[in-house]
Formats: sequence, structure tokens, C-alpha cells
Amino acid sequence: MVTEVTKLRHMYPRLLRKQLLKNFFQGKVLIVVGARQTGKTTLAMEIIDKFKGRKKIKIFNCDNPTDRGLLNNRDIEFLSKVVGGYDIVLIDEGQKIKTAGQSMKLLVDHYKKEKQFIVTGSSSFNLLEKTEEALTGRKFVFHLFPLSLEEINPEKDILAGLKELNDVLVYGSYPEVASQGSFEKKMELLQEITSSYLFKDILEFQQLKNSNLVDTMLKALAFQIGSEVSYNELSKLLEVNKKTVERYINLLEKNFIIFRVSPYSRNKRREIAKLKKIYFYDLGIRNALINNFNPLSDRNDVGALWENFIISERIKYQAYHNVYSNNYFWRTYDGSEVDWIEERDGKLYGYEIKWKENKRITAPPKWKEYANSEYKIISPEKINNFIL
Repeated sequence: MVTEVTKLRHMYPRLLRKQLLKNFFQGKVLIVVGARQTGKTTLAMEIIDKFKGRKKIKIFNCDNPTDRGLLNNRDIEFLSKVVGGYDIVLIDEGQKIKTAGQSMKLLVDHYKKEKQFIVTGSSSFNLLEKTEEALTGRKFVFHLFPLSLEEINPEKDILAGLKELNDVLVYGSYPEVASQGSFEKKMELLQEITSSYLFKDILEFQQLKNSNLVDTMLKALAFQIGSEVSYNELSKLLEVNKKTVERYINLLEKNFIIFRVSPYSRNKRREIAKLKKIYFYDLGIRNALINNFNPLSDRNDVGALWENFIISERIKYQAYHNVYSNNYFWRTYDGSEVDWIEERDGKLYGYEIKWKENKRITAPPKWKEYANSEYKIISPEKINNFIL
């Protein structure tokens, strides 16, 4: 019988797989982080399957208190007895081990290239911050996002990619959601994810008692994608202080629900330098929060959806294809703007993101004043070599 996990592996080959395999047995812990339900365990199991019959494998599920207890606050003598007979060790939901960093440090230093340790986690706050100091120079960290358009459309056929746009702009690209054959099933799954999984780590590990505040804040942010977000305005809307707003947004970002983009500025007298934009890693989650699954033809937020989609897809593309860049947006006080800027290789690349291209649009005159700068329009017909 074909399991759901097996079906998802077959349907959506993940781009991160090659990067992970390339780093096996190099004496480093491989840490795979990402939001819940993005397929971290599925990917790890797929990779491990390639070694079955050749390597001895051990899997720890840290949702299980017994497995968690074997790895938490232990010395190397005990840990070596736990993993000594295995070549590959997968630690799933590693953020639940309080001493994750110290335990992994002991194991990596003891075994070096002899064994491969893989750790998955759905919260960078709880996993990466626990391991940051202990695992300095001992780890490679990989971010697994919701499916990219490349993974949904591995043939990189632009026409096929364009046909997927209505689905991904409305229902997002969580693997299980994308695999559903009906819109009704997609909606049911997204509602389940937002109600059962989205805040799980934040509420569990950060001891936040007010889940309604997190929900209300996310709904407010959902209506502001593509706009600069004022923490002062959010604090008034939510009737909490500005520090609480900042803390919650920081936690939401470290749990891979949203991400922030900073403004680019070399002239603080004329350019926005403080307010950041906030986007969602997955538009299905965003639309579920505001309960709007209307088709694109019946929406008035298509431009904002397209901007969020392109920027989140570009971040995936950069991560999976090793495009190293500082990312920003740009806007002046008099209204000139560029939606997305990449600073790399000594140049500035500006991209205006438009759902419907207008050939009369040209680079703002003040943008042209930057030396070594380029300017391009990214419309649905121009996604090749940018996100596909």
C-alpha cells in the first residue's frame, strides 16, 4: 500500500536533497529547519532510505518523551551507548531537547566523520539558538521551505508554471495541501494547519498565554503584505505595548511563518530607512488566516499576493541555488519605489513586481542615480531564470 509520505516523495522531489547528500559524512551535524508540515521529516526519511542495507540507521522522534530523555542532559559515555551501533542518526523535532547543542557537540567531537547526525526542527528560536554556541564550526544549517514552483514544476516549463499560479497564490504550497485534488480538501487542510500547528512551538516553548493575540496580529499582518509595517500602529490596534509587538513578530519569524525585509538606504534625508515590510512564507496560510480562498478573478489583492509570492519564491531560489545576496526594498519619501533589491557581486539589482506588465513603467530617476544598478520588471511571463 502506498503511504501518503511515499506519494509526496514521488510527487515533489525536493531541491535541498542534493545539498544535504553532498555534505554527508563530512564531520558536521546537518540541521534542517522550517515550518511545521513543510516536509522536513519526509525529506530526511527519503535521504536515509538511500543508505538502507549499506548503513545502520537510528531514528529518534523527540515528540516521544522516551527518545527525548535518551539525548537530554547526558554525558558522552551514555550517548555513545545510545548511538554507538549506528552509522546515521536522525533526530526528529530536535528543538524539544533542552540540551540539544551540548549533546550534539559531544557526539560530533567524539565521532567526527565516522557517523552522520541529522537534526530537524520547526523553530529556529528553540533549536538554532540552543545549538549556536555549542555547534560553532560543527554544523551546516539548511532551511526547508514550502514547495517552490521549481519543485511543483520540476521540468521548469514556464507554461506549466503559469498554470499553477492560481493554486499557489490562493492555496499556497505546503506539500500535503498541494497534493490534494480538490479545492475543498486544500481549504480543510489549511484551516487545520492554522488552528493546530501554526502556533504550536510558540505557545509551547515561549509560554505565551495569549494565543488570541498571536492570531489577531497575524490577521493584521495578512492585510498588510507589500506595505511597510508600523509597530506603533500595530500596538495601538492590538492594545499592547510596542515591545510586545516586536517580541511576537520576532517569534513568528523564528518559527518560519513570516519574514521581514529591510529598506535600502544611503540617503536618510530622502529614503525610508526604518519601517520594514513583512511577508508570509506561504500564501495558503495567509489566506486561511483571513478566510479568503476566492479565485484570483474575484480578488482585489492579486497585486499584493503576486508580490509576496515572487519574493518568497526568490528567497527559496537563492537558498537552493546558492545565490548569496543582501535583500531589501527601496522607497523614497516622495513615493519612488522598487519592490525588491538584491545587493550582490558589487552591483544593485532592482526588481519591480507587477501582476500585469505595463511597458511604460521605467526605473525611477532617483534609482538610476545609483552606480552599477539594474532595473527589471517581474511579471508572470518573466519568471524564467528568476524563480524558475
